[in-house]
Amino acid sequence: MNDPRQTTSHINLYLVGFMGTGKTTVGRALAQRLGMQMIDIDAEIERREGMPIPEIFRERGEPVFREMERAFITSGHPATGCVVSCGGGLVVQPGMIEELRRRGVVICLTARPETILARTQTHKNRPLLDTDDPLARIRELLEKREAAYRAAGTQVLTDMRPLSEIVGHVQRVYLREAREFRASAAP
Repeated sequence: MNDPRQTTSHINLYLVGFMGTGKTTVGRALAQRLGMQMIDIDAEIERREGMPIPEIFRERGEPVFREMERAFITSGHPATGCVVSCGGGLVVQPGMIEELRRRGVVICLTARPETILARTQTHKNRPLLDTDDPLARIRELLEKREAAYRAAGTQVLTDMRPLSEIVGHVQRVYLREAREFRASAAP
C-alpha cells in the first residue's frame, strides 16, 4: 500500500461526536501516524479568546460559542493537512455537516453514555454537564443529537477497545473515504 502521507495528507479529517468519545485523543494519535497537523477546536477557541469554554458559556452564552465554532470551520484553520477535533455540538448547527463534508472527510466517534460519563466526570471544562445528574444530561443530549451524529459520517465505536485499535480503524476509514473524496473532487 502507498504511504498514506503521500496519498491523502492534503485532505482534512474532521472528527465529530459527543464529548468524551475520544475525538482529541484519537485525533492526536492519528495525526502523528499520518504526519498531519492536529487541531482541537475547543482548545483553539480557548487560546484565541483567552478564557476557558465554561467562562465563554457563562459570560457570552452558548450561541456565541457556537458561532465561534462555525467561524473556525469556515475560516480559522488550514484547508489541508489537518486532523480536526470538533466540538460535540458543532454538527447540530444547521448546515455544518455539509460544510465539513465540503472541506474533507468526516468521521463520527461514538460511545455509550456510561463511558462518556466515566471519561468526562473529572473534567471541569464541560459546561453542558454542570448538573446534578450528568448521566441523565448525557442521555438527553445524545438523544437530541443522534440524528445529526448519524448523518455526519461513518461512525466508529470507541467503547472498551484499545486506543491503537480505534486509531487503526479510524485510519482505515479515513484512507478509504479520502480516496473517494479525492475522486469526487477530480475534474
